[in-house]
This record gives sequence, structure tokens and C-alpha cells, in this order.
Amino acid sequence: MPDELRLISLLSSATEIIHALGLGAQQVGRSHECDFPNAVISLPICSRPNIPVNGSSREIDSLVRERAAEAISIYDLDSDLIARLRPTHVVTQTQCKVCAVSLEDVERALRQRTDTDAQIISLEPHALHDVWDDIRRVAEACGRPAEAERLIERLQQRMGEIEERASKAERCPTVATIEWVEPLMVAGNWIPELIQKANATNLFGTGGQHSPYIEWDEIVAADPEVVIAFPCGFDMERTRTELYWLTEQSGWANLRAVREGRVYYCDGNQFMNRPGPRLVESLQILAEILHPDLFPPVFEHSGWQRLV
Repeated sequence: MPDELRLISLLSSATEIIHALGLGAQQVGRSHECDFPNAVISLPICSRPNIPVNGSSREIDSLVRERAAEAISIYDLDSDLIARLRPTHVVTQTQCKVCAVSLEDVERALRQRTDTDAQIISLEPHALHDVWDDIRRVAEACGRPAEAERLIERLQQRMGEIEERASKAERCPTVATIEWVEPLMVAGNWIPELIQKANATNLFGTGGQHSPYIEWDEIVAADPEVVIAFPCGFDMERTRTELYWLTEQSGWANLRAVREGRVYYCDGNQFMNRPGPRLVESLQILAEILHPDLFPPVFEHSGWQRLV
């Protein structure tokens, strides 16, 4: 391991990777969204959003689109604080400029302070295999390649055990996974893979590709057996308060999932939308929702809840 390793993570999933690799003691700074494990809460916060995050789904989406059109970041970095923390490595991502501080933001902040000569580790998770590669990328940069392989093996083994149990289900229900409620966005990236592992049929979104916007009429036409909502960045309470964007849509009450009481919402902030070690827990949550006869509700109330 490099001498005096000092890590700053600007991505919540990267912070979880750092700690899962046994490098938590070397983390000296975090993003405003890094909140797990609890030990990171006391670390200095190196980023903040520059748009209001307490607006409705529609308002947040509109603000993000405006800044994207003008090539303006929605996050600010505290370059002075970063310089004082003297990081040897700064972890960020290129996968989604909305979800975390981008590579360009980090490079710009470091250029403002030429005395900060940190290595930038940029993660780019689109599919499950990318998450494993990102774990390796962090570990190799920090001199822990063997720890990465052991961690990946454990995570894949746990996923395999869930997948094996789910394969015994008598039915493979059709599922619509909602990643944003207004405008309507369905989940792509690693979520279709998790749905498949949980022995269900994913109706929207393609594994390894960005989450797409769709029209409500497409949901109505597909008439999913199960609807699962986990808006990116929202906890369960925030998600529950935003679900009127769905429940007030024309034809909502006629959906099979609604009629049969199989509409659920999850903590997308802590689980589904964090491409790190807790994707195993995300798979467990999906399995509990989809096959309650095979999986006791371990994460009910803490990770998922039934709406109707």
C-alpha cells in the first residue's frame, strides 16, 4: 500500500467500496451524499449541490436539464478543503453527472490548487461486471489487489445464493422498475440484471445501458404484474410523498399490479442506485418483493415497503 494513503470519495458507492476493501481508516473526506457506513458521517464534506434538492421530482428534473443544456455542473467542490486534506487519491465517476461529482469537476478543482497532486480514480459502472471492475480499480490504485478479488468473490457468492433460491419460484412475474417518477424514467444499467437474477421478467430498461425515459401509456400497455419504484437519490419517505405522480395517472387503478396489491417502493438512495457492495442487499430486496413465499421480509420497512 502506498505510504500515508489519504482518500477522498466524492461518490457514495465509492465510499462503500473503500470501506469494504478495509480502507476506511484512510478516508479523509467525503461527498455530501456519502452516509454509509456510519463512520463516514464525521468526515469533512468536500462537495455540495448547487440546486435545491427539496423540490418535486418535476422541479429537480427541470433544474438538472437546464444546467446540463448549459454544461453547468449541479455540484460545487470545496477546492480549499480538498487541498487542506492533502489527498493521495480522489474517487469520482464518469457514469452519471447527475448522481455524483464528475471527473471534469474534480480535475477543475484540483487545477485550482496546483499544490494538490492527487491521483484521480474515475469509476464508470453501467453493468454488474463494471461494478466488479470498479472495485478492482480502487483496490489496485491503493495497493490492495488481492483484497478486491476476495471481496468480489464474496459478493458474487452471496448473489449466487439468492439467485439459486429465487430460481425455485413457481412464477416469473413481469416487473416495471421506476427510477424517476416525473418525468417517468425506468431503470437500466445493473437493475435489469438484478431483476433477472431474482427470477422475474424485466419489462423496461436494458442492462448495461442508461435508464430511459418512457411514456405512461407504455406502462399501461405492458400492464406489469409488479411495480417497484426507487427514484434515484430518494429515501423511502421521500419516495412515498412523490408517488402521486404515478397514482394520479389515468389508468393507474386498472393496472394488474395495483389490482393485485403488488406495488412497492424502495430506498433507492441507499440500495438500488448505489453501484457498490450493497447491490447484494438490493438483490435481496427484489427477491423478497418478488417471491415472498421463498424470502422472509428481512428488509421490509428498512429497504422496501408495499404501497398497495
